[in-house]
Order: sequence, then C-alpha cells, then structure tokens
Amino acid sequence: MTSVLLVDDQRLVRTGFRLILDLEPDMAVVGEASDGAACLQLTARLDPDVVLMDIRMPVLDGIETTKRLVDAGSRAKILVLTTFDLDEYVYEAMRAGANGFLLKDAPREQLVSAIRAVADGDAPLAPSVTRRLIERFVGQRQPGASRPDLAGLLTPREVEVLRLVARGQTNAEIARELFVEESTVKTHVARLLAKLGVRDRIQAVILAYETGFIQPSG
Repeated sequence: MTSVLLVDDQRLVRTGFRLILDLEPDMAVVGEASDGAACLQLTARLDPDVVLMDIRMPVLDGIETTKRLVDAGSRAKILVLTTFDLDEYVYEAMRAGANGFLLKDAPREQLVSAIRAVADGDAPLAPSVTRRLIERFVGQRQPGASRPDLAGLLTPREVEVLRLVARGQTNAEIARELFVEESTVKTHVARLLAKLGVRDRIQAVILAYETGFIQPSG
C-alpha cells in the first residue's frame, strides 16, 4: 500500500486528488496539509511514501519545503504539482530534490501512474517536458563550474542507462530497449546514482546536462 500526503493550499484541489486516490486499492491518503510548514510536521509524524506537493503556497513554498525534507533525510518521494510545465519553479524544485513533477490538470490515470512511478523509484517526466525544462534553464549554470568526468566514473552500460534516463524513459522502457530484465536496470540506476553522489535519477539527469555530458539539443 502506497501512503500519500496531499499538500496544496487549495482545499478543492486536495479534495479532488483524495477522491481520485481513494478509488485506487493500492493507495491511501494519510493526510492533508495547506502549506509547507504543516507538510513538514505531517511528514515527520505520518512518514508517507509519497508527498504530492504544490509549489506555490503560503507560509513555506514547495521548493523550500522540498529542501527541508531532503535535508532532514525524509524517505518520502516528492512529486511536485504545477500549473505550467515550463515554470522555473519546477526546475528549482527538481534541483532541491523533488523526484518528479506533474501538471495539476493531468488526467486521472496520469496522476495515479506518476505516484506509482515515484514510489517505485522512477521519475515521471515526459521526455518533451524534460527536454524543454533543461534547455531553458541549463544555460544558467555558472561558467567554470565544476564539471566531473561522468564517463570516467561510469561503466559503458551505466552511461547508456543514464542517457536513456535523461530521455525520460522509465525502468521498464529502458529494460525493453536494452533487452534486459527491469531488475537489472534498477541495479544499474542504483549504482550510477551512488557513483555520481546524487539522491535520485532526477538529480542525475540535471548533473548530466549541467556538466555538458548530455547536450540539450542532443
């Protein structure tokens, strides 16, 4: 059973998500918060598997809340919600440690599959949206910033997996493309994350683009 904490300052939005998730036999909404401060308290108390997090909220916004959850070592996977898929706050939330993002008006099945994906360690980012986000914001990296040799850190197979992750592919999709078991892909992903010293696949993708290992127009 995947436990979910709903965090949004609009009660109507939270109610809508709850109605959707209550229909899923493998999901349980364990709490609701109207701002980031309440989210921190409830996450510590309820220990949810997934936090469905709005970005723009009073008291404490979703970006700062995400940072604090990550710094506190929370095991919760964070799926941020936004109204616009090219919102710069989405990118900042991803850098802060969010595991994926979703548009608030996404279809019901997309919401459910996204929650399942982050709970399973995947990153729900459509390839086209991933590319547009990265292309828009990766140019903001500081000149002369540290650029680790990712190819020197990873095996050829891990490099291949990282490139496919950067396309927005799930573990299952990568497994089909490489003709291997999904469990094998999960092992490769876990190893490359450890070698790169990043929290999750989102952070790995950001690092790959920001260091120039993967080109935005590629």
